[in-house]
Amino acid sequence: MVSSEQQPGRGSVCPARYAGFLATSLRRLVHDPEKILAGLIEEGQVAVDLGCGPGFFTVPMARLVGERGRVIAVDLQQEMLDMMMRAAERRGLASRIRPHKCGNDAIGVAEKVDFVLAFYVVHEVPDVERFLGEVAAMLKSGGRFLLVEPKLHVTAGAFAKTLQIARSANLALVAEPKVFFSTSAILQRVDGSES
Repeated sequence: MVSSEQQPGRGSVCPARYAGFLATSLRRLVHDPEKILAGLIEEGQVAVDLGCGPGFFTVPMARLVGERGRVIAVDLQQEMLDMMMRAAERRGLASRIRPHKCGNDAIGVAEKVDFVLAFYVVHEVPDVERFLGEVAAMLKSGGRFLLVEPKLHVTAGAFAKTLQIARSANLALVAEPKVFFSTSAILQRVDGSES
């Protein structure tokens, strides 16, 4: 049995009332979306921002996919999706974003996508195996998944367990980029089946 401190996924989410802390100028200095996403998203692609919150990564992703691309912004809380869309509208990027309210136990994105981001999300998911299975299912063959978790909340052992679960879902580790105060991995769908 895995102890709770090493078990990935806790099942609690950041309430929308704290959204202001998720999209500050200080955070942009620490976690610059353009730098973190550089080389991972191309113009014309379909990208997914899981746990999009108020749009801290969603809006920069919408710039990166360009006019021909699209971002599916996923969150459990409608209030977060509304905040994200207002931020996108202020920047003239709302037409590139499709908000998607997920369920408590399922992401629910059926289409195939090129890129998925889960930034500080997986430790909040109650069923990591199911979650990563859904991520793998939505990725096109060769599609990439950037997984970033906070070092304060996720031990090295818990992150290693998450990567083990990802491997079982046909997500292969291809890189471990440096993200400030975080543990991160770029994974790629490798099985080639795109049902």
